[in-house]
Amino acid sequence: MSIFVDENTRVVYQGLTGSQGRYYGLLNRDYGTQVVAGTNPRKAGTDVDGVPIFATVADAAAATGATVSCVFIPAPGVPGAVLEAAEAGMELVVVITEGVPAHDEAFLFNKLRRDHPDVRLLGPNCPGVISPGKCNIGITAGHIAEPGGPVGIVSRSGTLTYQALYELKQQQIGVTTCVGIGGDPVPGTTFVDCLAAFEADPETRAVMMIGEIGGSAEEEAADFIAEHMTKPVVAYVAGVTAPPGKKMGHAGAIVSGGKGTAAAKMEALTSAGARVGQNPTEAGELMVEIVASL
Repeated sequence: MSIFVDENTRVVYQGLTGSQGRYYGLLNRDYGTQVVAGTNPRKAGTDVDGVPIFATVADAAAATGATVSCVFIPAPGVPGAVLEAAEAGMELVVVITEGVPAHDEAFLFNKLRRDHPDVRLLGPNCPGVISPGKCNIGITAGHIAEPGGPVGIVSRSGTLTYQALYELKQQQIGVTTCVGIGGDPVPGTTFVDCLAAFEADPETRAVMMIGEIGGSAEEEAADFIAEHMTKPVVAYVAGVTAPPGKKMGHAGAIVSGGKGTAAAKMEALTSAGARVGQNPTEAGELMVEIVASL
């Protein structure tokens, strides 16, 4: 259930026959990703620009050897699509779809943990995962990502995922893997999951973490950084200027009482030993300093 992907990763796109799935699936194929199949039970036997369409993920996996699924199914169909992928033996299921109800997310999180512990769920409502120059699964623009390492990126915010990549590319700093975990209340993969993976990855020598207001994910990440991370971490938390008592953005960005504020998260991360930028550009500059010292 690794989060890492490379040029050998074979991907089936659930929803490849839809407009969004087709657009990003073919874009990712053109990037170099092995997009080997799509699924649609009503269009089995057809193809999308040469990519064969199968009735089920199991059929696609049997015919192509795919081990990763990318889901572009509308929100009501996401639980069924994820479980279909898990039952077909997918090791990683990337759900791009937004608007998935929190109770569906909680159901999937617990169902996979109980019945399919070897399946890694990324998302829902995430931009996906990219290993620059090797594999791009999801909606991240590949041309803004510099390959070659040594930095790993994990982000709750989709837009700031792209800015983090671009800030580093401007400085010609390569990225090993960039993971967008999504900002929904119950993500399938957490900051801690990604930090642990980067800590264990020999190619990743420093980590950039992009958080935002709401929830406690950043505080949990701070605890992990303090106890387990030996590699330098640069962090940025979006929402410093968010007015108190006002809901901002998506469902994950809810501040409860004094908890979940950008200031509290930044303080926790700083206390854990991370270097915290006041804005994305400053975070990029801090990473430039760290990479220069590696």
